[in-house]
Order: sequence, then C-alpha cells, then structure tokens
Amino acid sequence: MAGERILLVDDAAEVRQFLADSVLRAEGYDVLTAANGVEGYTLARDLRPDLIIADYLMPKWTGLEMLAALRQDSIDLPFILITAEGSEEMAVQALRLGVNDYMIKPFNPDDLLSAMQRVLREHWTRQITRQIPAQLMETNLQLEQRLHELDTLVQIGKRVTSLLDLQEVLNQIVQAAVRLAKVERGNLLLVDEQSGELYLYASSEKLNETSDSFRLPVADSLAGQVVKTGDPLVISGDALHKIKTHYLVRDVMYIPLLLRGQVIGVLEVSNQDISRAFEPHALQLLRVLADFSAIAIGNARLYATVQHERDTLDAILRDTEDVIVVTDTQDNILFCNPSAQRTFDIERDDFIGQPLTEVIRHAEVQDLFQKDPSTRRSLSSEIRLDEDGRYLNAQLSQVELVGKVAVMQDITHLKELDRIKGDFVTAVSHDLRSPLTAILGYVELLSRVGPLNDNQREFVGRIHASVESIASLITDLLELGKIEAGFDKDRELAHMDTIVRDAVEGQRHQWEAKHHHIDVTVPGTLPPVLGYPPRLKQLTNNLVENAIKYTPENGDIRVSIEQNGDFLVLRVEDTGIGIPKKDQPYIFDKFYRTDQAIDHFSGTGLGLSIVKSIVEQHAGRIWVDSRSGVGSTFSVMLPACLDDPCQGEPQPQGHAAR
Repeated sequence: MAGERILLVDDAAEVRQFLADSVLRAEGYDVLTAANGVEGYTLARDLRPDLIIADYLMPKWTGLEMLAALRQDSIDLPFILITAEGSEEMAVQALRLGVNDYMIKPFNPDDLLSAMQRVLREHWTRQITRQIPAQLMETNLQLEQRLHELDTLVQIGKRVTSLLDLQEVLNQIVQAAVRLAKVERGNLLLVDEQSGELYLYASSEKLNETSDSFRLPVADSLAGQVVKTGDPLVISGDALHKIKTHYLVRDVMYIPLLLRGQVIGVLEVSNQDISRAFEPHALQLLRVLADFSAIAIGNARLYATVQHERDTLDAILRDTEDVIVVTDTQDNILFCNPSAQRTFDIERDDFIGQPLTEVIRHAEVQDLFQKDPSTRRSLSSEIRLDEDGRYLNAQLSQVELVGKVAVMQDITHLKELDRIKGDFVTAVSHDLRSPLTAILGYVELLSRVGPLNDNQREFVGRIHASVESIASLITDLLELGKIEAGFDKDRELAHMDTIVRDAVEGQRHQWEAKHHHIDVTVPGTLPPVLGYPPRLKQLTNNLVENAIKYTPENGDIRVSIEQNGDFLVLRVEDTGIGIPKKDQPYIFDKFYRTDQAIDHFSGTGLGLSIVKSIVEQHAGRIWVDSRSGVGSTFSVMLPACLDDPCQGEPQPQGHAAR
C-alpha cells in the first residue's frame, strides 16, 4: 500500500530518477535513493526503510554484497534485486541471502509495482506472525489477571451478602484491596457519627490497643478531604513530599464509602517502603470494593435495626396480657403468644403450622376466624370463657400476604362494671319516677286551690317541662341499657319500607307544625332485614326526629332507602344547622351535644347514642356527612336478608361510625 518508505539503489542516474519520480512517488511511496552499494548500505542501516530495490552491478559493492553486509548486521529488510542478466549461480546466491524477488532488465513498471506489493504484504505477514505468540502470551497474562481480579470481586460480593459479621467482611475486603492494588498495606476508616472523626475499623495488619484509640480529624487530613468532597484521591511519589500525612507513606489512594449518597468512611491503600506506581485500573477495582464495604455496613446497620425491633416486638408479644393469635391464609396457626397458650390451654409444642380448629377448641374463637374481615378494617366479637367465666373482647383483622390476626383483651371487669351501672340506672330510674309523679301531681293541684297569676303560671310551666325532660332522660337511659345489655334477642323479618313510612307519618304533626317539606323515597320491592322491628322503628324515628328538630321552619327533609349489594342503605338528609367538623367524631357518644344544640334546642344527648347501639346490634354501620349551616346526612347500612328462608342472626360489629 502507498506510504511505505522505499530505498532505491542504482548507479544509473536516469534509471534512479525515472523509477523514483515517475513510478514510485507517483504511487505515493516515500523514496530514498543511493548511487552505489556502500551508500545504500549506510542509508538502510540508519533509516531502516520498509523495502530495498537495488541493482546487481554497481561500483564499490554489488547489490548482493550490500545485502550480505546488512544480513551480517542482523538487519532483515525486504529486498528486490534488479539485474541486466540473470544466471542460475546468481539466483542461488540471491536466495541464500534472502532476496525476496528479482527482476531482469528491461521490465514493465507495473510488474515492479506488483512485485513490491507482494513482497511488502509477505513481509508484514511474517512480522505479524512472529509477534503473535508474544502478544498472545501478554494478552493471556492480562486475561488471567483480570479473571483473578473478577473472581476476587465475586467472592467478596458473596461474602457481603452471606456474612452478618461486619468485622470479618470488612477485614476480607481490606485484604482483597491490598492484593488487587498490589500495595503493602490497607485500612478502612469509618466516620464516627457522634464526633465526626475517622476511626480505624479494619486493617490488613493486626489491630492493637493503639489502633483502637486512633482518631483522624476530618478537617485537616487527606482522608477527611475525601469525606468532605466524596471524590477519590490518588497521590504518588514526589507529590507526597509536600503533603503531611498521618504516617509516612510513599504512595497512597483514598476511596470514599458512599451509602445513600453520604460518605460514611474511607478505604485507604498505601506503600510505605517502596514507591510503586498504581496500575491504571486499580482505582476502578477499589471503587467496587468500597461499594461492597458500604453495602456490608448498610446491611449490618439494617440487620441491627431489624433485630432490635424484632426483640422489642418479641418482648411485647411475650409479656403482654392481651391474647394474640395469628393464622395464615389457610387458617393454620402462625403464632400464639404465651397469654393465648394459657387462655386456651395449648399444651402441645408443635402447634405452629397446625389448623386452628385442631389447636384451639373454643367454638366462638373458631367462629370468629371463619368470618371475612376484608370488607372492613376489623371485626369485633365477645368471647366467653366457660372455664372461669371471663369475657374477652376480640378484634379480628386481615393482614395482606399474611392472614388473620386476632387480638383479645380481658373485659370481665368492664362487663361487671356495666352490670353494676345497669343495675344502678334501673334502681335510680325507678326511685326517681315516684317523686317525679308526686311533683307533677302537686303541680296539677296548684290551680285547684286558687287562681294563679302570670308569674306563677310561668313557673308551673317550667316545672312541668323540667319534669318531662327528666322523665324522658330516664326513659332513654333505660332504653339504652336494654339495648346494650342485648335484651332484644327476638329476631324476625322486618320490612324497612313499612318502618320508614310509619316513622315519617307518625311525626307528621311535628314536621307540619314547622312547615317542613318531606320527601320519602322507598322502592317498591326491598329485601327484608333480620332484626327486632321495634328497635328498627326506634332507630328511624330518632333520625327523623333529629332532622325535624334541628331544621329551621320551611326546611327540606329527605328520607330514602335503597338496596346496595348485600345491604339496605337508609339515608336521612336535612337542611338544618349542620354539625361542626370538630364535633362530628363525638356525636354518637352518650350525652354529647354541640354548643349550638345546647344553646337553642332541648334534648338529652342520648338519641344518636341509642341509634348507634341499635345499628351495632343489627351488624350495621352508621356515619354522618355534615356541613355547618348547610345540613346533615345520616346514613345507615343494614345487612339485607337475601336467603329464603333467612338463616342466622346478625352479630355486633364494634365501632360503626365512619
């Protein structure tokens, strides 16, 4: 190919000029010329052209004598011999000296160019062939070194993910850093979260008491500079003479340990005795090891956190008096805390993984776990322990990808307090009714003993209203006590469409007196509800009565009921005073009334509490949507009876307010 340097040796000036200018340079070759063999030898020895073209007969040295001198000097260059007359003897001599080709004058320039290309191609092929073994050997050595480095990194990576002993992992990483970087020693320093200083955690050399107390300030050190910048630092040879280090080194490399973008330490490798230049890829290898170190530290910290949280949770579950039972999605036992084992007399040790029905024989517990809590946040139930008469309040929740969790608290003392409260309310109510009756009787007699003036009649009216308010309060307390005690055990099919119409019609006098417009929407066909009709009517009456009471004159009230899947939804909407946001979480509590209601409306604060208790006794839910000054919407969901005949009774579901 064009561009090679050609040495043309010929004693005929016209031949040299023709071949050099018209043939070789025209093809792009770089041409040197010589007039005799000695001159040609000198140029070939000093300039080493890519090809020599020489005439045979020349003054001083012939072309073959010049070639012989070059071969004696171990200069092996491609050689084409030109001769005016060829002979077998000359051909043999030329071959022995290593002539690549020879041409007999006169010759065609194209033949010369073809011969040159062939000779040069063969020469470069031989050169490459000679160099291949050495290059392959060097390449193999480099590949072996890279494979060794890669294997080291793989092994370190496996240890990082498999070993929980942080000290052991980091010691191995430092040893690997020393081997891969081909240095004398290595250290791994971590940032103290309290003081901010660097302290020695792992080293390629054995640590001692002095090492344990070693501290390196971040503000005034090379390693500290790496902590502050987050960039690696490589210093070698003379550059270290101008820098003060914490100990004498000749070459040093610092690599930051990055964990979630924060530098938590530094990996250091150094030479102290003999200075050696770091290999070009050493920095890349140590970066990988630094990343492994950061991962190992992150894993260790995460493991320590998880272990601490697990120990804390184990202590809570072990020492709590609450009964805790966990099952998987197939209702096999995953966990029973000691309190659960004592409560349900679980004596076997192999209960983990066993079906709940085989481990806990209590029927009410088994029934609880048969329910599906996925439709709501949790299910509530009361469980009575026949052995000792205790009561447990059980909350069943579903945990995604785990199963079900039941937490049960002993409420025996609360049940006893509730019984005492009920007895007290009953006794007090009974004892209050007699004097209230007497008060009302005497108030009625006042007008018979003589005429009353205006002030007296006003006072008598206030007494009468107060007595009726107390009597209403007593009645509500007794009703609430009966509902919460569960006295209404009788269940039958109740038709809510009839109950809704009767409730609205029964209060016609009240809403007509305030000129309210009432819209009742009841579909023609609705499934019944399995419940106690008097309580369901009381529920509806209380909601409609509330809407009438708290809606100003000429207001709008809408009562509707509809089927939504497996439930009937009763809604009572009004355009009344509304309920402030801050009061809405408490309106179903006993005796709770808003400030506006207390100032302008009479009442006991038990109406909505009674409604909520009735809803819960019928396994329903109740919630309110309200805006102050705009109005309120009370919504009640009750399970519809879709079976024919309807089987089973609804169970209380705990807190139902949304």
